[in-house]
Amino acid sequence: MPVVPVIDITALRDTTAEAAALDACARAIDAACRDVGFFCITGHGISPHRLDNLDSLAREFFARPEDEKAAIAMAKGGTAWRGWFAEGTELTAGRPDHKEGIYFGSELPGDDPRVVAGLPLHGRNQFPDRPEGLREAVLEWIESMTALGQDVLRGMSIGLGLDADWIGEHLTADPTVLFRIFTYPAVVDDSGDWGVAEHTDYGLITVLAHDGTPGLQVRPRGTDEWLDVPGGPDVIVVNLGDMLEAMTGGRYRSTAHRVRRPTPEQVRAGGRLSFPFFLDP
Repeated sequence: MPVVPVIDITALRDTTAEAAALDACARAIDAACRDVGFFCITGHGISPHRLDNLDSLAREFFARPEDEKAAIAMAKGGTAWRGWFAEGTELTAGRPDHKEGIYFGSELPGDDPRVVAGLPLHGRNQFPDRPEGLREAVLEWIESMTALGQDVLRGMSIGLGLDADWIGEHLTADPTVLFRIFTYPAVVDDSGDWGVAEHTDYGLITVLAHDGTPGLQVRPRGTDEWLDVPGGPDVIVVNLGDMLEAMTGGRYRSTAHRVRRPTPEQVRAGGRLSFPFFLDP
């Protein structure tokens, strides 16, 4: 039976790590990318207190009145593709998602050449007036996840038989980063069990933290079995996108996954929170 492996990536973050430890970590990542397309990482160096703070601020924002949240609606973000959206307004596989969220990205000044040129996905973020501290927490998280994603890509480079910094130098030296905060409300009616329907991600890699509430499931290729993805205060999930599968000629797998809505007994006020970070060329 396939499993979603848990991999300690301490060696990838340690510049003094012995070659054997680095190779063992890279081989474990390579195997996970070939077999499942999903894995969980520990030893990533991200303090759980930082996630707790981000979680608390996000819950406070989602609890605000809808007209207040709409002040930073995505329709006001233009081609930068930033801001808040209401539950049911985003589709996956043609079906409305049972989730509410906010989109963020790299914070760029208005005179950045890419912003001036109107390059999609580049621009200023929309931050709410309340709660105070959300802006700083989001930008710090984006910075940390960018560095962590580059560490994971080093392991993939080694696993693919490339120089450790090959992906970082050739694909993600100046990456496109997208960060989203989602809340999945508990099931309280007959509107459906799925927060997000079955899909694959389209980019390079996704680095996902969440509040520990069960719900994320993955279906390894060639099986009809859905696996629950492990969660915990020190576990961050990594999954591969369609772009990486194409770039590796199918050696690495972009795997179907979905999110089940929580029951009222499973979640705190504000629903199940997840924090997907997308790192692309």
